[in-house]
Amino acid sequence: MKHQENITIVNPELSFRKVALVPPSKSHYFLFAAEVDSNFSPFYFRTGNKKKKLLAYCKSQCEKIKRQEGIEDVAVFKAQLIPPGKGKLLRERPHVPIAKFDVVVLIEIKDITTASEARSSKYIEGIKEQLGKIASKTLFLMATNERRIDSVDHDKQGVFLFNFFYADNLEQNIGIWEYTAGWFQQETRLDNSTLLLPDNQNKSPFTVINHCRWDSMLDILPSILFKRSFRKFVLDNFYANNVAAIPILYKRA
Repeated sequence: MKHQENITIVNPELSFRKVALVPPSKSHYFLFAAEVDSNFSPFYFRTGNKKKKLLAYCKSQCEKIKRQEGIEDVAVFKAQLIPPGKGKLLRERPHVPIAKFDVVVLIEIKDITTASEARSSKYIEGIKEQLGKIASKTLFLMATNERRIDSVDHDKQGVFLFNFFYADNLEQNIGIWEYTAGWFQQETRLDNSTLLLPDNQNKSPFTVINHCRWDSMLDILPSILFKRSFRKFVLDNFYANNVAAIPILYKRA
């Protein structure tokens, strides 16, 4: 075990390339997340009628939001499965809320002025109100981009990750994410990722949320299921820094 730039490193004999980053986006983000249907298994999400109606409503509202000035991107996601990777720290912290969001809406806005104006728009308020009526639990965050491998392409279908992180310390969370992200570039050929930092840390149950995309499940699942280095290099270093990942994989709705 060793210490490096305010993070603790375990299993230092494992070596992966340092993550290649580009400058963070200057955009601001709205993230809506909701728990609608219960899992029918520990890993897969079902889709009932109320979720179908909610997704259709969110997509309709997002088409209207997309036409507003200053809106860079809008996407609606439906959860597919919970992959391996939930941090063992969570077993020691039963009070920590576990993300089980099966619907997510992500809106990218070009600047803080536009974001402040858009927050009170009838379309944004409509999504919040509808989620509140239907979902058993909801989350609404404004966020900025803290780190970036590259922008996430929402124009084509794929496997999209939202990884909801819990951590004792934000600086350690960001540091150990950056330290371990090279594993994903090397082992899963990941070429995109935006690490979202909630604007109000005191009100968010999650310190950061990582969002990225692969073309298919075969790009990510075999590596995290069968490569021992995922546990030893990624998950063990999360745990050593009091960081827990809560990953969910989605597709475009």
